[in-house]
Amino acid sequence: MASTTDDTARFADPEGFARAAELLSGAQSITVLTGAGVSTDSGIPDFRGPKGLWTTDPGAQAMADIDSYMGDIDVRRRAWLSRRADRVWEAEPNAAHRALAELAASDRLRALITQNIDGLHQRAGVPEEEVVEVHGTMLRVMCMACGLRTPSAVVLNRLDEESDPRCVSCGGIQKSDTIAFGQRLDPEVIERAARAARECDAFVTVGTSLTVHPVAGLCDVAMMSRASLVVINAEPTPYDDYASAVLHDPIGDVVPALVARVLAA
Repeated sequence: MASTTDDTARFADPEGFARAAELLSGAQSITVLTGAGVSTDSGIPDFRGPKGLWTTDPGAQAMADIDSYMGDIDVRRRAWLSRRADRVWEAEPNAAHRALAELAASDRLRALITQNIDGLHQRAGVPEEEVVEVHGTMLRVMCMACGLRTPSAVVLNRLDEESDPRCVSCGGIQKSDTIAFGQRLDPEVIERAARAARECDAFVTVGTSLTVHPVAGLCDVAMMSRASLVVINAEPTPYDDYASAVLHDPIGDVVPALVARVLAA
């Protein structure tokens, strides 16, 4: 379990930390929303930050655009090679992932909504049924024609012989089972996320800029249902002024400390 040592003075806003801990300790049902920032300590870069994938390689955005992907075989070929070389395959859950798994084990977690596609929350120990993956998962591949889903490793293993591996069932174009730009989010998944935001006493955002909608709007859903909002992110977000507590400390430090405080209460 994360350390329960009272070392909160090391955080930028000790009073804010104490306020967040008090709110979460008094909550019977906590919903957490995570973004790319929760996985950077695992060696997985974010997209929009100073060292993010799209910042350092703007051309990479074409691989995440559904029209470019479906209409250009060269984009697909680059996307497959990029996926095979992705750091996620060697990544391990970090301290924040493990702390959130401890929170799940305490039965106080209503749901863990994530914008991430890396599967690290589940690997850390959060039960699959408690994770809501709003942007899908890169651990599977989906055929865009017949809908067949296949483990990514099976398809990636074909890249030495096929630069654009097609569906073994119908020959259709395949892509990572994730939401690309130009694709609709799954309405059932979004409703599940909204329900979790409505049915909690505290809504905690971790490592997300809260600029991408409709996911960022879950903060509004939670607050309209009288849940306390706690924002944890390295950079300011549009919701900082509305949150009950805002923490801008390193996620790998503050999340384990916060969860330890809550579980010790």
